[in-house]
Amino acid sequence: MNPKHVALISAELNISMGQAEKTMLLLSEGSTVPFISRYRKEQTGSLDEVQIGKIEDLGKRYQEVDDRRATILKTIAEQGKLTPELEQKINATWMLAELEDIYLPYKPKRKTRATQAIEKGLEPLAEILLLQENGDTDEAAKAFLNEQVASTEEALKGARDIIAERINENAELRDKLRKLFTHTAKFSSKVIEGKETEGVKYKDYFEFNEELTSIPSHRVLAILRAEAEGILFGNIAPDEEEAKGIVHKQFVTGNGPASQQVAKAADDAYKRLLRPSLENESRSGAKEKADTEAIEVFAENLRQLLLAAPLGPKAVIAVDPGYRTGCKTVALDNQGNLLDNDVIFPLEKNYKSEAAEQLLKSWVKKYDAAAIAVGNGTAGRETEEFIKKIDFGKKVNVFMVNESGASVYSASEVAREEFPDHDVTVRGAVSIGRRLIDPLAELVKIDPKAIGVGQYQHDVNQSHLKQSLDRVVVSCVNNVGVNLNTASKHLLAYISGLGPSLAENIVKYRKENGAFKNRQELKKVSRLGDKAFEQCAGFLRIENGDNPLDNSAVHPERYALVEAIAAKQQCTVADLIGKDDLRKKINVKEFITEEVGQLTVEDILKELAKPSRDPRDEIAIFEYAEGIKSMDDVKPGMTLPGVVTNITAFGAFVDIGVKQDGLVHISHLSNKFISNPNEAVKLNQKVTVTVLEVDIARKRISLSMKDSSAPQQGGGGGQRREQRKPAKEEPLNDFQAKLAALKTKFK
Repeated sequence: MNPKHVALISAELNISMGQAEKTMLLLSEGSTVPFISRYRKEQTGSLDEVQIGKIEDLGKRYQEVDDRRATILKTIAEQGKLTPELEQKINATWMLAELEDIYLPYKPKRKTRATQAIEKGLEPLAEILLLQENGDTDEAAKAFLNEQVASTEEALKGARDIIAERINENAELRDKLRKLFTHTAKFSSKVIEGKETEGVKYKDYFEFNEELTSIPSHRVLAILRAEAEGILFGNIAPDEEEAKGIVHKQFVTGNGPASQQVAKAADDAYKRLLRPSLENESRSGAKEKADTEAIEVFAENLRQLLLAAPLGPKAVIAVDPGYRTGCKTVALDNQGNLLDNDVIFPLEKNYKSEAAEQLLKSWVKKYDAAAIAVGNGTAGRETEEFIKKIDFGKKVNVFMVNESGASVYSASEVAREEFPDHDVTVRGAVSIGRRLIDPLAELVKIDPKAIGVGQYQHDVNQSHLKQSLDRVVVSCVNNVGVNLNTASKHLLAYISGLGPSLAENIVKYRKENGAFKNRQELKKVSRLGDKAFEQCAGFLRIENGDNPLDNSAVHPERYALVEAIAAKQQCTVADLIGKDDLRKKINVKEFITEEVGQLTVEDILKELAKPSRDPRDEIAIFEYAEGIKSMDDVKPGMTLPGVVTNITAFGAFVDIGVKQDGLVHISHLSNKFISNPNEAVKLNQKVTVTVLEVDIARKRISLSMKDSSAPQQGGGGGQRREQRKPAKEEPLNDFQAKLAALKTKFK
């Protein structure tokens, strides 16, 4: 572990050196982020998963800088140009851009105009010009005429090329200009001539200009996407005269002919070398910042979706709706296992709708179904209404379920492995039903990008996106915990310390030996060693096992402590779990040791009060407004119930039941100013919205949550239409949002 890394991370994250050092040590020993945040609070000072994740990321970043530094030092040393001062300068920087600036003069070059001029023997002339002494530059240039240099102008031009490259390679100047770009550059864009019609969705950016420091991430990504599609030409630059002035101030020291030559070289250096280089750097920085913000939005949306309220282990009938081909219908037991499947035609006004009703009635009775899940794609609303009118002789709740990505699952290798004898339609219906029973367990089988809750997810850095989303899935799975005896290998793979191989070995052991009776039995699983056991055991649950603690988040390493607490209270561990009055008598300080601190003891007592309790909300029933089925039914001024289906940097998309999400711009999410939509809404939240504007041609609905009744809290039964793709929608700007509000007010 590099002490310099520890100091840098401590300063950047505003945590103590001890917190940074101990966390980095745990990570280097193979501990996972979920394990450290839950079971090593004394060592980290109660750092949460986000902070520990940042420590992990920064450690990797600083190691990359160190690796690059070593390569640069070696390369310069091999050239015989590494002085003690230069080495000290290289070792003092921790910014890759600054490191590359220092290295630039020593970097092996391809053939440039400057290297060609040097080969022609013009470097001494460049040195003479740089002195900027009074004298005739043409006379000086004549001394360098030869077979390769035919005129004084050619000689002076070559010398200027050499000077321009030196100016470009000056680390001090590049730092000054970089700061100018950072603080004053503007991001502008213009439409490419003839692309106005093709690129109409980017109309807001046809003549666009905004400060780079304040441009929102979604605008950066929109412009970059439009550039990639050949619609716009983008540009990032500060005021050109101010930039040239900085270059002149550092390199032009007089007014004579030589200084005039240096001034020409300086202008050329900025226009041809410095500006393109720093613009590319600024673009990369703006893209990286926009990516980070977009990925954070996606990650938060994914977290909320994965932690959506489950129905729980109950038998379910699932319906994948359709018109012409009918509705694929399946029956699942309380663990999501397929019991039956068929096709019904509830929307045909003949004997087929009667047959559909009879089948659903018989299945509810035969399989003791507690609920019916209806996919929210084409014909979803109509199918839901048909089912709700059926008298099942008992209460059967009907839920509309977000089916986004179900088609991806049904055609995947995972689905083929689970249901080799069934086609994609059956697999899709099963996925819909399982999402109702336990959305987390089912959604982990799908690439998060296919779930459709991101912003410009195909435009951002894909490796960073994958890393962030994988971390979210791991966090959610370990936060909830999984049943060791029923979890699929896909769910187990996300448990701390396991991965696909050990997850598969656990399932194989379970098939061969029956259900696990206790956590210690995990050590019998092939290749599951002590470290893996340490990392995973606390996140795996065993219902009705040998030890009641096996169905809790208490780690096996602390079972002896719980037994000691029970002995002190003269009761059993089971009594300690079941009786509040016994736990209230416990003096936490009596059980604090050098190894176990107060935080751990308090966590254990909290867990004993609610062992195996699911941290997710309880599922809630949601009803769309009657008579609102298409955009034609939606009129400005209407107040409608809806469900938040996607959250972006510029607002939230809300499903009001018309197969097209409406946008609540950030300026209309709250009566008070907010800078982040997550301050006002959460994914799957039930809200009440007012319709501001309906644009049927562009398939856009403008909504507002201002002055509406307070939104209902809680998640559950996500309702989202498959057809919409909000990531490709361009946001209303503030003027458009205000205009829409005024139209409604004075209509």
